[in-house]
Amino acid sequence: MSNEKRTGMKILLVVYDNDSFIHWFPQGTAYIASALRSAGHFVSIWNQDFHHYPDSLLTDYINNEDFDMVGLGFIAGYYQYRKILGLTAAIKNAKKRPFVVLGGHGPAPDPDYFMKKCNADAIVIGEGEETMVELASAIVECQDLSEIRGIAWRKGDKTILNRPRGTIKDIDSIPMPAFDLFPMSYYRLIRFPHVPPSAFAFPVLSGRGCPFNCNFCYRMDKGYRPRSIEAIIEEIRFLQNNYGISYINFSDELLMVSVDRTTQLCEAFLKNDLNIHWWCNGRLNYAQPELLKLMKRSGCVFINYGIESLDDEVLKIMHKSLSVSQIESGIISTLEAGISPGFNIIFGHIGDTKETLEKGVQFLLKYSDGAQLRTIRPVTPYPGSELFTEAVKRGKLQDVQDFYENKHLNSDLLAVNFTNLSDEEFHLALFEANSRLV
Repeated sequence: MSNEKRTGMKILLVVYDNDSFIHWFPQGTAYIASALRSAGHFVSIWNQDFHHYPDSLLTDYINNEDFDMVGLGFIAGYYQYRKILGLTAAIKNAKKRPFVVLGGHGPAPDPDYFMKKCNADAIVIGEGEETMVELASAIVECQDLSEIRGIAWRKGDKTILNRPRGTIKDIDSIPMPAFDLFPMSYYRLIRFPHVPPSAFAFPVLSGRGCPFNCNFCYRMDKGYRPRSIEAIIEEIRFLQNNYGISYINFSDELLMVSVDRTTQLCEAFLKNDLNIHWWCNGRLNYAQPELLKLMKRSGCVFINYGIESLDDEVLKIMHKSLSVSQIESGIISTLEAGISPGFNIIFGHIGDTKETLEKGVQFLLKYSDGAQLRTIRPVTPYPGSELFTEAVKRGKLQDVQDFYENKHLNSDLLAVNFTNLSDEEFHLALFEANSRLV
């Protein structure tokens, strides 16, 4: 970039294709787009997800449009990892290479590895709204990047890791997602349990983070920060009035963070006569009969629960802060309230055996109401999680490169085996269990 100062950058944010027919709306990208645009930058979106563009087309687009910066965000996962490698290679092939920024849970645990692997210029670690605005401003003003908190950046052949940035305390200060930059008529076609054929569905975030500390979670930011109820209502009204949304998918890691918070939300939905259906991620220790009845009255039709295991000892090792008795009573209460429960169970954690797997199978056979096809998946020690650190400590993983290049090649297969079963015995047991469930 020339030394001539500019009032705003020309920035491209890339949304990768995960081969879904209808993709989940990329909320994180939309929030970043809104923050950058509010700061005076010119933001475009490259929707590979909607158009199913080949990666090579990104090279042509960058050559034709002459962007100053390109940003890509992704979470930890074997598929996402390989998509990012392809897309960053396409960016590298551009005649005038823009400043490349990566973000999200994927690159955050090991920015040096991803900086070199993806030929990136900077990596945002943690929430990106404030950081991306500061980073763009520093580039426009030709300032040194060493004072920008929450990034790693490239200086010659070295990766410099700056001081961490704390989480955004007042998340109501973040502008509403830049919906107008995205093909909303496409995203609203996504389907979830109990979405009527005539309904349009869309995600809303009611808060950021989670107050719990499961050891397999790759979330690195600690704590929970709720949005104000007024801001949530305003966004739902906006989606109803502008895009005909009638079904809300609350995309929080955990909406049911307490009985009080969930009660306040439900009462607000009823008071404001929103007339919506909705689903959320929930906690079974908060799944109390009276709360569930209120959730049902306010439009809740599905609660996705992270059960993980039906063995108290394994739950304790996971730091799940949940017991089997709480799980069972919560599921029964959810069904009695007329809400469908989502069952998420994993196998292969420390302490798991064929017997603990069988407990999960029996539970699903007994209580699943068929709202979703439910299977049991292998546990994965994602980088950034306590379980990843434990896998390295036990010599089952070397590092992030070993995880992505050698171990985590398919989410239906073991990345790391923490059980006393051989890998062959493990996969056979899981195959037989899921065959019965299907």
